[in-house]
Order: sequence, then C-alpha cells, then structure tokens
Amino acid sequence: MDFDPQWLLLGVPVVFALGWLASRFDLRQWRREQRDSPKAYYKGLNLLLNEQHDKAIDAFIEAVQQDPDTSELHFALGNLFRRRGEYERAVRVHEHLLHRADLARSERDRAQHALAQDFMRAGLLDRAEQAYQALEGTAFDTESRLALLTLHERGRDWRAAVDDAQKLEHRGIGSFASRIAHYWCEVALEADAKKQTAEADAAVRRARDAAPQAARPLVLAGQRAVRAGAHAEALSLWGVLVVTHPAAFNLVARDYAEAAIAAGEPITALEQLLELYRRAPTMDLLSAIGLLDNDAAQQQERVRAHLRNHPTLAAAQAFLNQTSADAPAAAACAPVRDAVARAAQPLHRYRCAACAFEAQHYFWQCPGCLSWDSYPPQRLEDL
Repeated sequence: MDFDPQWLLLGVPVVFALGWLASRFDLRQWRREQRDSPKAYYKGLNLLLNEQHDKAIDAFIEAVQQDPDTSELHFALGNLFRRRGEYERAVRVHEHLLHRADLARSERDRAQHALAQDFMRAGLLDRAEQAYQALEGTAFDTESRLALLTLHERGRDWRAAVDDAQKLEHRGIGSFASRIAHYWCEVALEADAKKQTAEADAAVRRARDAAPQAARPLVLAGQRAVRAGAHAEALSLWGVLVVTHPAAFNLVARDYAEAAIAAGEPITALEQLLELYRRAPTMDLLSAIGLLDNDAAQQQERVRAHLRNHPTLAAAQAFLNQTSADAPAAAACAPVRDAVARAAQPLHRYRCAACAFEAQHYFWQCPGCLSWDSYPPQRLEDL
C-alpha cells in the first residue's frame, strides 16, 4: 500500500496545535508557581519581622518546596534554624546547598561559611575548624581566619592561634603583636608545667620578640628568673616593667621586694618603690615598701598617711593590723579588725573592664568574656 503525502500535510497542523496547547499549559503553571513563590517568601519575611519564628519557618519551608532551586530561600531557612538553636536542621539545609551541582562558586563559598557557623554554634569545634579551613583563599578568608583564631583560643591551641594571628597581620587586618605575645606566654606556662624548661625559655623569648613593650612577657620572665634563683635578672626585667608599665608593676611589687632582699639590693629597690608610690600610690606598693623598710615607725606613718589620703577599707585593714601589734590594743581592736577584713574582702578583687567579671586573682584573659588585657592591674579599691 502506497503512503499518501497528503496525510503528512494534515498531521502538521495537529502536531502544532498540540505543542501550542502544551506550551500554554506549562506557561500558566510556571506563572502560577512564580506568583505563589513570592507570596510564600513575603509571608515568611513578614512573620520573621513580627518575631513569629515558628510560622516564618513554615512559610519558608513552603516556599522552598515550591521553588527548590532558589538558594536565597535555603539560606534564609538555614539562618532561621541556627538562630533558633536547631543546628542539625541548619546543617542539613546548608549541606543540601553544597551538594547542588548547579550552584555558583560564590554561593558555594557562602554555603560553606554558613555551614561552618552552624558547626561553631553547635559546639562541634573539629568540624567547624575543617569547614573554616576550606574557605581559605575565598571571599570569606578573613572572616574564617578570625573565627579560627577564636576557635583555637577556646581550644587552647596556642601555636595554631599564633599562626592565625600572623596570617591576619600579614593581610593588613591590624596589629596582633600583643595577642601573639600572650599566646607564647601561654605556651611557656604549659611547657613549665611539663618541666620542659628549654621550650618554655624559647616561648618567652618569642613573646618578648613579638611585643617588646608588652607587660606580660616581662612579668613572666621575671617570675621564672626568681624560681631559677636569678634574682638580679628578675630585678632587671621588672625594672623595665616599672618604666614601661608602672601600673602593671603592682602585680609583682611584693615579688620585686623579696627578690631585692635575696639579691642584696633592698636600698636601691626601696628608693625605686618609694618614687613609684609617690606617682601612683596603691596598697600593693605600700605592702612591698614595708618588706624593704626595717623602720616600723616609718611604715606605720606611711599607712596612716595613705589612710588619710585614700580612705579605703584596705588601708583601714592595714592600719588595724599594725595596731594589733600592741597587745592591749589588740583585744579591743579585734572585732573591728575582723569586721573591716570581711568588708574589704570583696574589694580586693580585680574587675574586667569589658564584662565586669570579678576575680580574686589577676587574669590576662577574662574567663567571662575571653577578652585580653581587659583587667586593670589594680584592685577595685585602688581604681
């Protein structure tokens, strides 16, 4: 049977009509989806602005289901989950983005950064470290390096923190010399605890090289010299501290006096402490002066003068302690002395200038807010 070409001519209009109908159907569907997707998105945004996070999440999930290829909706949803503490769901959203083959490089880096934040907030520090390290050389390089610095500080990985700080400094972010000096001091303390004296010596040298004028390396080097019996070296180191950081000298004032006695230089040390006390009087300096001055009457007069000029509970306590040396007066002053001692105890603390965390011992890094050098080196009463 021969094929009639006329049938072909009749079929062309039919195929064209079917194609036109299919395109119209797809176009209407696409328009409807595009119309519904912004509605869900704006609904979620409105709920978010009204602090209705639960309903906002539902709206964003609906929007993502209608348009699974929209990365912005995924980012918004993941950030909402993180803010609510639902870190596992946030991780799933951002990992889904990373697994998309059609995602642009910039959006992939953004998803990687969001994933690192998820891990950090969830306390998964190892995974956060890996995620941040994957961002090296990207637009998030600086942010990730700062996050790694914080992460390594929290994990007390001081050598890694030194590396982070040096890289940030080389990129022109700012000076990290003081922080690097702190990190090497922490390395030295850990080495000393393990009886690794040579490693501790090297760490202290690096701390002083990183920040020659910083207070902590001088304080630490002097303390280590005293423990090694090198009292003259300790006096030399702390003599530099008097000139460069007179306020920080209060932290080692009594140690300085004891080292001067051991080195046979109490007179020179007394003159230096008296000069510093005249410029910036504190009870720590006055206590150290008392160790060096054998004239008890002069020291009593200094305490009285300090109490007149700086009427603090610490000065009153020191005055009462001197009075108690007289046996008849001791019994009469005992109740007052005990009451003043209890009242003065809270004021013998140091207070963080950043978060107001108080402690009986001085901290170079605040245990509360983790800020460095946020503690003034004077006790509360001397501020």
